[in-house]
Amino acid sequence: MTTVSAALDVSCLPDYAHNWALVDVETSGLIARRDRVLSIAVLTFGPDGAPTGDFTTLVNPGCDPGPVHIHGLTAERLQGAPTFDQVAERIGALLQDRVLVAHNAQFDYDFLAHEFARAGLHLPVARRLCTLALNRRVEPPTADLSLASLAAHYGVPQTRAHDALDDTRVLAGIFRASLAEAVRLDLQLPLVSCPPRQDPRFAPKLPKTPCAYRNPGPLKPGNPLVQGMKIAVTGETEIARIELVARSVASGLNVMTSVSRHTSVLVANDANALSAKARRAVAEGVTVLDEDAFLALLADVRPGTPHEKHAPQAPVAAQPPAATAAAAPAAAAVPRQAEPRPAPKPFGRRRVLVLGGTHEEAAASRARVVEMGGAAAINLSASVTDIVLLPGGESDRRMARVTSLGLPVHDPAWLGTPAPEPVDSPLGAGASTTEVLPRGGVLDLPALPTAGRWHLGASWARQTDCEIDVVAFVLDEDEQVSCDEDFVFYGAPESPDGAVRLLCDGPTEQSITIDLATLPPAARRIAIAAAIDGTATFGDVGAVQISLTPGNDAQATAQAALDGTTSERTLLLAEIYRRGAQWRFRAVGQGYDHGLEALVRGYGIEVA
Repeated sequence: MTTVSAALDVSCLPDYAHNWALVDVETSGLIARRDRVLSIAVLTFGPDGAPTGDFTTLVNPGCDPGPVHIHGLTAERLQGAPTFDQVAERIGALLQDRVLVAHNAQFDYDFLAHEFARAGLHLPVARRLCTLALNRRVEPPTADLSLASLAAHYGVPQTRAHDALDDTRVLAGIFRASLAEAVRLDLQLPLVSCPPRQDPRFAPKLPKTPCAYRNPGPLKPGNPLVQGMKIAVTGETEIARIELVARSVASGLNVMTSVSRHTSVLVANDANALSAKARRAVAEGVTVLDEDAFLALLADVRPGTPHEKHAPQAPVAAQPPAATAAAAPAAAAVPRQAEPRPAPKPFGRRRVLVLGGTHEEAAASRARVVEMGGAAAINLSASVTDIVLLPGGESDRRMARVTSLGLPVHDPAWLGTPAPEPVDSPLGAGASTTEVLPRGGVLDLPALPTAGRWHLGASWARQTDCEIDVVAFVLDEDEQVSCDEDFVFYGAPESPDGAVRLLCDGPTEQSITIDLATLPPAARRIAIAAAIDGTATFGDVGAVQISLTPGNDAQATAQAALDGTTSERTLLLAEIYRRGAQWRFRAVGQGYDHGLEALVRGYGIEVA
């Protein structure tokens, strides 16, 4: 195994001096709670770059090894290998008191956490670092952030992809170079505490059968139940609660665990119940029935309106925002003339970091950068090409690094009359195909392969000490969740069907992954928001950058810098929504002064 003896010695730099454990696992599938580890390699070294240990082994999972065409580990090769519980203590000894490093670290961490739990042991990892997240901060000029692309960029030879031993060796070279770049740019490392708030122990419940019918609205006195009505139950019931729920679901009703203004019926035997559901039902005017009355109506549930079915999305090329603003002409048979190529904008492929100024001044400057065709950065990275210095920016801690890097520094007037960027300029070449959207910008999404997932990442500069939670809502035609589990947040980081998942990439970056192909039939819109836990506001936080990528390590399809907020504590970041058979992405940037609880209630979820 190649060592990292030539690594940068950061033992004298407290922000970077850690004991590291580089890890790679090959697995029988992608779901940690279900699939198993097939092989693992661990390499450890200290802050001075000197290696301190290594271990690699195949693991007999006791099940089908899954996609052999990817990892090459057949059942025959794994036969006779130790089981995970037989090597867990040795692996734990290597991980103890070290930062776990991996490419897409949450994946490796989740699999190790589940394997250690199956072995009845504690995973001794207090912090982890993802080299994907680190390189998102560095922003090297690569086509994507895959292990292969980063290896080629940093000059690390790769001989056997998807081999745990070789991938760990490659990871060591990439991490060594990425760490050096972080030091050069004075970047904070995206260290994540483990277990994070998105603890893997919050395993999603068994998938709930999605209701196939639209919600017809509230139950009027004397009327029958209709398929699709939202039903909630509170208090004691004569028949078992699980049976009552099963009979309701079998009849085509949508059983919820909370009450909202869209609830059709609350079943409560105690008319004077003081439960939160009962109080909310009274406040919202929801019909309350006792169990006997409900069962009588349950014997004759009328047919409902099925959710509209859509044909699979045909592959299309992503269109710029201007092309999505108007519908195509009805006379499609008439030959269309080629549209004139838009004139290049002055900022071309520039990526501009604004320093100093008030929040409003900085937001206006970033908006001007996007208007001129550039990208607004929120952190100093390798892709930043220019600095705009507003009043007070001279005292920004990053200015010393800007000077040492020799980046051009401009006054605000430069935003009015910048020199055009030559067409063949190398500036920002790594991000040249990413569509930069303004606030409110819309993009048609191309179809992804069956196994593809869209990743919506959100990141921000650490301007204040506060917790920011990124959340997602899977919404139906009524802009409401169809079930409580369609709210994805730190306490329930995955929807029951696995279509939507929350990932924690660092203290200032989180992402939502969305598999459009496996969303329930009721899903028409996925709303992604961020909320501050505490008294701080998004005016204190500053700009939030969002990026949409077709995979966790792919180049971004679209990105936007969302700011202009002041007193808001909740920010609707983006939405992916269906328009006919086409899915679209919108960068929203709408802020609200209320907290997360009010936003959740607005989407039909009762907060305890």
